[in-house]
Amino acid sequence: MRVAGFGFRRGAGLASLDNALDRLCRRYGPVDRLAAVQSMLPLVQALGERHGIPVMGVAEHELPQAATLTRSRHSLAARGTGSVAEAVALLAAGPAATLLGPRLISTDRQATAALATG
Repeated sequence: MRVAGFGFRRGAGLASLDNALDRLCRRYGPVDRLAAVQSMLPLVQALGERHGIPVMGVAEHELPQAATLTRSRHSLAARGTGSVAEAVALLAAGPAATLLGPRLISTDRQATAALATG
């Protein structure tokens, strides 16, 4: 299963997530599922509905368990992980999941997306 995990700023809109997903799919191909932490789920669910892709939720307290490629100081301070998008993708894809690469950032810098396979 190929899971796209998302992280984004409070002010991000659907267009930001759409752009991040588009960039991810252009680089790695189609995805099977979208994922986000519970607090960010509504916007990702809207994205899933727009594209006909199922959405999964991840518990925020699990984020620090995932070994991410990116080490954002802001993300570490706010959420206890180097990259919310990478951690979400890994956790949603399952225990043996691997990232296909580091997170990608939307052109407006409001959203990030990462792809993991499990």
